[in-house]
Amino acid sequence: MSELSPNAKKVIEEHIDRYPSKQAVTLPALHIVQEERGCVSNKAMKEIAEILELSPAQIHDTMSFYGFFRTEEDPLGKTRVWICRSLPCMLRGGEELLSELCERWGIQPGGTTTDGKITLELAECLGACDGAPCMLVNDELTLRVTADDVEKQVRGVQ
Repeated sequence: MSELSPNAKKVIEEHIDRYPSKQAVTLPALHIVQEERGCVSNKAMKEIAEILELSPAQIHDTMSFYGFFRTEEDPLGKTRVWICRSLPCMLRGGEELLSELCERWGIQPGGTTTDGKITLELAECLGACDGAPCMLVNDELTLRVTADDVEKQVRGVQ
C-alpha cells in the first residue's frame, strides 16, 4: 500500500515541469507530504525518490538538513508554534515566554503535547525584530506576544 495519497503524487508530479531538474523538486515534495500527513515516513521518502528518480538517501539528506521536517517517530501536533529565539526576542522576554509555554504544556522545545495538539518549536529568526518577542502559529506571525496571547491564538486555531 502506498504511503502517499494519489493527490500528493499528482501534486509532486505537477511540480516536475516547474523546476530545472527532478532533484530540485525534493524540497517541495517533502513539504507536500508533511503538510498532508504531519510527518514524512521512511516509506514516503522512498516513494518520493521513485517519483523523482533519485535515491532515498538523497531525499533523506535534504529532509535531515532542514529542522522543520518531522519523521514518523516524531510527528507534528495539529498546531505548530514557533517561538523566535533571536537576540532581540530573547532580550524582550522571549526566553521567559518559552519557559512559560514549556511549563504550561509540559513539553520542551521540539516536543509535542501528549494529546498531539501542539508542537513547540524554536525559530532562529522570524524576521520581525521590531515586534519582539514574536511567534509563528502555523503560518500566522504575531508580534509582542505573551504566554496568554499564545494560548488564546492556539485555542483559536485548534
